Amino acid sequence: MTILTPKRYEIYFADLNPTLGSEISKIRPVVIISDDNMNNHLETIVVCPITSKLHPTWRTRLQITCADQQAEIAVDQIQTISKTRLKKNIDQLSIDEASQLRRIITEMYGE
Repeated sequence: MTILTPKRYEIYFADLNPTLGSEISKIRPVVIISDDNMNNHLETIVVCPITSKLHPTWRTRLQITCADQQAEIAVDQIQTISKTRLKKNIDQLSIDEASQLRRIITEMYGE
């Protein structure tokens, strides 16, 4: 099995099963948010799942276009996963989307 080395802000399909409770499940897109140094040296990565169910008023979500589909990044579902869960690189955030994502993460988990 080939283990991928993703880059920050790339979007991959990932197998998030099995899950517990209200965790986002199934094979779905995720955006890599861990920095490249971690991505290069650890067997795990930090991701935010991406969903096609839109919640425009939720401050914990970021609306994006992913693989030509309207979607949103679920920052409230941030998680660490094994790189072996990654399936295929499908997209990448724009510079503006990456900046907006960092702002939401900082608002939720920062100072």
